[in-house]
Amino acid sequence: MSSSLPCPSTEPRITQAVIMAGGKGTRLHPYSALFPKPLMPLNDMPVLELLLRQMKNAGITDVILAVNHLSHLLEAFFGNGERIGLNIRYRLESKPLGTAGALGDIFDDLDDDFFVTNGDLLTTLSLNRMMKNHYRSNADISIGVYKREVKIDFGLIEIDQRSRLTAYREKPTSSHFVSMGVYALRREAVRSHLTSGEYLDMPSLIMNVKEAGGDINCYHEDCVWLDIGRPDDFALAQQMFVSERNQFLAS
Repeated sequence: MSSSLPCPSTEPRITQAVIMAGGKGTRLHPYSALFPKPLMPLNDMPVLELLLRQMKNAGITDVILAVNHLSHLLEAFFGNGERIGLNIRYRLESKPLGTAGALGDIFDDLDDDFFVTNGDLLTTLSLNRMMKNHYRSNADISIGVYKREVKIDFGLIEIDQRSRLTAYREKPTSSHFVSMGVYALRREAVRSHLTSGEYLDMPSLIMNVKEAGGDINCYHEDCVWLDIGRPDDFALAQQMFVSERNQFLAS
């Protein structure tokens, strides 16, 4: 009786992530004066540790942390990543470079495709499914997007050029897709748009790639996502993590 070994998967995989963890978190003052925002605790686990564990579960092995504000605390806590099962390196920004500027300084260390995320990302989005969608769509950049409802707490008046009423809508609600702060990028697509030491935000990088003819994919799935930049939202995030811990760690 003959037997054969299973063929290894030939699907490409993203195994590298760059995490932007250098912000001062001014909206979380005074807490962020003592801790960098990525170290703010969700019960017994900093928000960045949760993200790193999600990355480990998705098959990521190499992480570059772009750090600035209170960077020594991040390095002391995470070290080389061995405790989590990752290889973590640090890139210290001598000045704030925005949400994409650090990529210019580490370009030679980047894989062909890689993730970029904010350091305070709190979501159950599947990085594994997003990665597969990125490759299948053959995109230059994929943006994780979240559908958010915006409610106006007033009666909305619409008028014409003669200041005459055309519509009156009481407390309307509208839906919009917003960026979640997680991206998959193709190295060669962003090469010509990065300069070492130059300030650059991710929206500017994405629009520069698009205007140069690049293909920008938006990835959406039903998931949990919170912007934890404000104290009220951070308190909600702590409650959600306690009640849905397994859901977050399974992402």
